[in-house]
Amino acid sequence: MKFFASLVAVLATTSAFANAPAATPASKGDPKAAESIVNQVCAGCHSVDGNSVAAENPKLAGLNAEYINKQLTEFKSGARKNAIMSGMVASLTPQDMLNLSAYFSSQQPKPGTSKDQALALQGQKIFRGGVMGAGVPACASCHGPQGKGIPAQFPRLAGQHSNYIYTQLNAFRVDARANDAAKMMRNIAVKMSDADMKAVAAYIQGLR
Repeated sequence: MKFFASLVAVLATTSAFANAPAATPASKGDPKAAESIVNQVCAGCHSVDGNSVAAENPKLAGLNAEYINKQLTEFKSGARKNAIMSGMVASLTPQDMLNLSAYFSSQQPKPGTSKDQALALQGQKIFRGGVMGAGVPACASCHGPQGKGIPAQFPRLAGQHSNYIYTQLNAFRVDARANDAAKMMRNIAVKMSDADMKAVAAYIQGLR
């Protein structure tokens, strides 16, 4: 995952977390308790409502809370590697991560629009039917026909920035991202061509 944030923002996280509301001993997140961290740390890249405007930074609004929590946890453990995000999560407690997950999952995702309709139509075929002869399954089989995902298993994709989708698919393809269960996404992405990835990413950006 590629996030663009300044080094100053990373260094400022310690004070931001120090002023965050005290976590309650709950097993699930409290969106209200996450607001301080969101405003001081996350909003610069992902926007306060989780609908990032930068194509390289993922939209977090409406993502499954379980999925967000897994990614934050694995950025912290190093299972998912990213220099920016590892710095951002360094001071987060497990409860902070649950709170952030609950906050962003409760935000309303804004729809996107495919910029290249011809390319998106090619991507639609892949999303719905896979790539015949290459062993690439339909994206919809795991992420749903409308790209809404399945909680705790597969993330929401609908409306996500095409640049981000392509970057992640390529990261799986070259084994730069390896936090997928049973190498599921790596086994799929390695069978996709660059053109396949760009087409399906274009379709996903406009999927509603």
